Amino acid sequence: MLLAYRLPREPSGPRVTVWRKLRRLGVAQLVDGLVALPADARTREQLEWLADEVVAADGEATVWLGQLGSAGQERALAQRMADAVAVDYAAVVAEAGAVAGEAEAVRRRTVARLRRELQRIARRDFFPPPERDQARAEIERLAATVAVP
Repeated sequence: MLLAYRLPREPSGPRVTVWRKLRRLGVAQLVDGLVALPADARTREQLEWLADEVVAADGEATVWLGQLGSAGQERALAQRMADAVAVDYAAVVAEAGAVAGEAEAVRRRTVARLRRELQRIARRDFFPPPERDQARAEIERLAATVAVP
């Protein structure tokens, strides 16, 4: 799925809102104003909602169903998307490791927060990298160090 969009520069609020929503969806930014997601019913609906928001903010938007020209291009785009979430998973691993020596209450809160963060990352993880399993394992290792309330 592709979303081609253009928003007026002023006011900047709608541009920022759209950018944040695109980031949460995990889009691949192809060029300015053109983003891509794997095609399924959920991503299509989300891009259509965003297109409606862009139009409501006096912009222009079109949702496209596209196909890459080669398997190599498809693999490259999937790798780009996987690399983007791998960075987020690595941050989770680092944070879990950083609180390992903290007080139990801190570790417990961190486990709960990192589990929520994993869920947020998973919503935009269309091509899971190896870092996903590492992040899950690190959180469970940290969770094993705290008493169940």
